[in-house]
Parts: sequence; C-alpha cells; structure tokens
Amino acid sequence: MTSPAVTLPKGVSALIARAAEPEFAAWRRQIVRLGGCTNPVHLVGTATVVDSSTGEALLSYSSDVYGGRLLTVCGNRRATVCPTCARVYQSDTYQLIRAGLIGGKNVGEEVGEHPRVFATLTAPSFGPVHTRRERDGRVRACRPRKAGATCPHGSPAGCHARHAEDDPWLGEPLCPHCYDYAGAVLWQAHSGRLWHRFALELRREIARRVGLSRGEFTERVRLSYAKVAEYQRRGLVHFHAVIRLDGPEGPTSTPPGWATTALLSDAVHSAVERVSLTAPGREVVGARALRFGEQIDVRPISAFGTGERLTSAAVAGYIAKYATKGAETAGAVDGRIHTARDLVLLPVRAHVLRMIATCWWLGGLPDFEPLGLRRWAHMLGYGGHFSSKSRRYSTTLTALRQARAEHRAEEQRTALGIDQRQTVTVGQWRYAGRGYSPEAALLAASVREGGASHGA
Repeated sequence: MTSPAVTLPKGVSALIARAAEPEFAAWRRQIVRLGGCTNPVHLVGTATVVDSSTGEALLSYSSDVYGGRLLTVCGNRRATVCPTCARVYQSDTYQLIRAGLIGGKNVGEEVGEHPRVFATLTAPSFGPVHTRRERDGRVRACRPRKAGATCPHGSPAGCHARHAEDDPWLGEPLCPHCYDYAGAVLWQAHSGRLWHRFALELRREIARRVGLSRGEFTERVRLSYAKVAEYQRRGLVHFHAVIRLDGPEGPTSTPPGWATTALLSDAVHSAVERVSLTAPGREVVGARALRFGEQIDVRPISAFGTGERLTSAAVAGYIAKYATKGAETAGAVDGRIHTARDLVLLPVRAHVLRMIATCWWLGGLPDFEPLGLRRWAHMLGYGGHFSSKSRRYSTTLTALRQARAEHRAEEQRTALGIDQRQTVTVGQWRYAGRGYSPEAALLAASVREGGASHGA
C-alpha cells in the first residue's frame, strides 16, 4: 500500500527550490538582513566602492548577485504596517527626545539643567461619549445621571455602566445625533495649526510676563519643543510635548535666571486658553471657534524622579511609544479611502464610520477643499505629523539614520579589509517594486518570529 502524496504549501516548495540555486546564500542573507520587514522596497542597479584618493575601484556589486533585485527596508513608522521598521523608528524617537532632555547625540549635558515641562493638550468635547472612570483604584459609573433623563433625541442622557478597559462601547457617543461630527472633523483638520498658534502664543505669553517685547525675548530666550499626536478612543488626537527654555543660541546656551520651570508651566496654561481658530464653512455647518480642550496637564521634568516630577527616561519612552501608532488605535483603518463605495465595506465601529463619512461629505464641498478631508478620511481628518519638533530641540531623525548607515558601512569596510582607506560609493539604482515572493515571505516571517533586527 503506497502512502498518499504530500502537497507542500506554495511558499515551502518554492523555498526548497530556491535553496538549490547557486545564489541562495546571498539571497537568504539579504532577507535576513531586513530583520523581518513586512514590505521591502526592490531596487535594480549597480554600485562601485572607489578609493577617493587614487580612483581605484575596490569593489563592485549589483542586484544580479541577489537574484536580480536588491531589497531594502520599507521604513514605515506604524507598528500595524511594519513592526520591524516601527521598532527602529521608536528607538530613534526615544534617542531624539532623550538627547533634548539630558544631552547626547551632539547635544551638551548642560541642557538637562534648563527649564522643561511635559505638557498634554487635548481636544474639546463635541458631545458626551462612553468612558472609563477610575478613582481611588475603583472603576466608577461611566456618566451617572438621574434615572429616565434623556437627550433631545430621546436617548439616555447618562450611563451607569462600569466599562472594562476593552469595552467596545468606549469612545462611542451616548447619542450620535447630539454629537457634533462636523465640529470634531474640523477641529481634527485644524489641530496642527492650533498647535502652531499655541507655540507662538506661548512665546508672547512668557515675554509679557517678564516685560519683554517679542524681539527682546528672541534675543534672550529660545523656546524648543518635541511633540507626538495620540489618538483617543473617541477618534480625536491630543498632543504630548516636551517644552524647553534655552538661551538664545539653543541647547548650548544658558537661559536667563527669570526663565524658570514654574514660569513656563503657568505660561502654558495661559497660552492654551488664548488660542483659537475660526473654522471655514460658516454658511454650511455654522460658525465654530476651534480651541484646545479644558483638560490640560503640565508637569515638570527632571533627570531623575523627585516628587511630582517625571524622569527624562519616562518622558522619552512615553513619546516614543506613541510615535509608531496611528488612527488604528481609535479603530480606524491603515490605508486611504478612494471612493464612497469603500465606506460600505470598512471594518470599523459606528462612531469611526460616522467620522469618516463626515470627512468624505465635507471634503466634497468647495468651502473645505483646501483641508483635503477626503485624502485624510482614514485618519479621521487629521493630516498633520505624528511626531515633530522645533529646529533646535536636539538631533534629527535624519542624522540618527545617517549615523547608523555610516556605522554599518564601516563594519562592511572592516570586513573587506579596506577600513584604512578613504572611499566613496558610486551607484545607480532604480525602484522596481515592493513586497515578497511566497518563499521570501516565509523566510521573513521566520526572521520576525525569531526577533531578528535590522542588520542581522
């Protein structure tokens, strides 16, 4: 009796066939080197390492060595898209924030003595939503109201449930008809401009408090910041930011004695209250003055924990954590929405779908065309940067990536025995696609499961 034939999965059989090819080792090395990147970029071309003093060609290589295409990481920052590249982005963000708090990465340690606070600016309320309330270690009722109380549309005005952390009702409006979806989307679209105005107003506020003009303030003090946007369950972002006062030359110069943490903290509260924007489309959706929410949290930062102060490491880790997240944390989708028909098939909860639909509706009206709401409908109207910083806060992500690339290049030069020579690399590469073949995807998955990192 013969045994039945075993049919191998497509990826497995293709990988076995690939293993018999002469260039398998080089092909495997480049997959492993990607560290499990989920959607690598394909390049076709050649490169030559040349001695910069003599012009001698020391090494040449092309994509032919790697089966016709050289693969490089996608570099996507979102953990839901590519966990491998997101970990690298998170690590770089941590180093960037930390350098602006205690020094390092070409930032002097004296920056750790400058006044700095960790501020959280929230979105205002556009209607009551289900929330989880805790006090004294106990979960409280969501929104206690008098029994039988209803909104103008007949929905219950309160909620006495004690929601669990994973309750799908969290973030959902108590009454969708009462919730101001147009206002929420317009606030989201303008939140980046609100932050910009806040940063300008904060400088003015500090100058007013110490009796300086704007010009005089600039000659004495530089305000720097680094921030990240985090989505709440209700689908709106709020901003976490490190805000610091330096001398006029930035991190390397000492601020004047009157520039204190207490002054900075109080000025943040006052500046937030002053900032507002007038939303467009008054004739379409009514007049709206867009502001930050009343919930503002401002806390001093120290290198090490003392009382109510946050540590520099805790702040850097917190901001880096949210730098790799997006609207998916609020239940939205990763990719852009191209047609109205796509709305029907979106796997999202009702509140998120209403926000996306509102983006699509307003985005089709002339008054709101400059906001690009349809383009950013999958982000619930927010089209700003998730992490950003002022120019002189600390190092840059580009500098960190360049330093990592130079380190790897130096390792390769050492391995080739040319580390004592000055070299340049001359090459021509062109884009040739993205993604993996079935056998490459199988190998990449095994690398991800093994916890490999870039440069393996």
